[in-house]
Amino acid sequence: MSIANVRVPAKINLCLGVGPVRDDGFHPLATVYQAVGLHDEVRATTRADDEINVVVHTELDVTAELAAVPEDDTNLAVKAARLLRDHTGVVGGMDLAIRKVIPVAGGMAGGSADAAASLVACNDAWGTGLTRADLERLAAELGSDVPFLLHGGNAVGGGRGETISPVLARGSYHWVFAIAAEGLSTAAVYAEFDRLNSGSTVSEPVVPDALLAALRAGDPEALGEALSNDLTEAALSLRPELQDTLEVGIEAGALGAILSGSGPTAMFLASDEQHSLDIAFALSSAASCADVVQSHGPVPGARLT
Repeated sequence: MSIANVRVPAKINLCLGVGPVRDDGFHPLATVYQAVGLHDEVRATTRADDEINVVVHTELDVTAELAAVPEDDTNLAVKAARLLRDHTGVVGGMDLAIRKVIPVAGGMAGGSADAAASLVACNDAWGTGLTRADLERLAAELGSDVPFLLHGGNAVGGGRGETISPVLARGSYHWVFAIAAEGLSTAAVYAEFDRLNSGSTVSEPVVPDALLAALRAGDPEALGEALSNDLTEAALSLRPELQDTLEVGIEAGALGAILSGSGPTAMFLASDEQHSLDIAFALSSAASCADVVQSHGPVPGARLT
């Protein structure tokens, strides 16, 4: 029996440009990812038979949302293990144990993070010897965000998000996340985006120059001003109460306030740790906010522990 443990971060989108829907149903994206210090953990334990099983644990009070995390073959971590086994021809099974900290259906790629962690953990436990570049190619088959969660740090994402390229950046950033009581389906938000833009021309997405300049300079104020998310209108259409959460953070002096990915998690940029505490305190009384978490970024991607 062999065991491997992996720690994997959440992701946020500093910008998320969304283009017109393609023939394959996906939207072209132009985004800048940042990995932040909210981590899931995945433990992979080999087994003699060919079964691949998963159990999910959490210490957070999100029982209803956790119930939405499948413990069967539809779990992305299980899919990652099966893909790795099929690709390498390794013989054997795996028990996967996931400890959830990243919000479920929160726009922070929790499922994709677990898939990335599963690839790294199973690669080590099975001793298949694939390089990180090999794993990134497999990751792209699992989902748009999975390659970045292997990469970590900051990166520009293209295609449907799976094409990753380095971005020049400096500095560390303080974030406050307002976590909603109920998740929001990514597919539902994109469908609402299409509905709202029906009959109008949707431009091809680009990463704003101002955002890249802010990262190069390590300037949190400029970064706050440059944050953007094309899915905001669609997410707010489905969950109007999130606007109140954003306004609370803005009134508390956040340098920038947007939804994370497809939502419903709202993210706020602070100037320093004390400012982060002030924003978190203000958000703790927001009616639409179930929990408030402080974090920082960028941090490394999925890593063995």
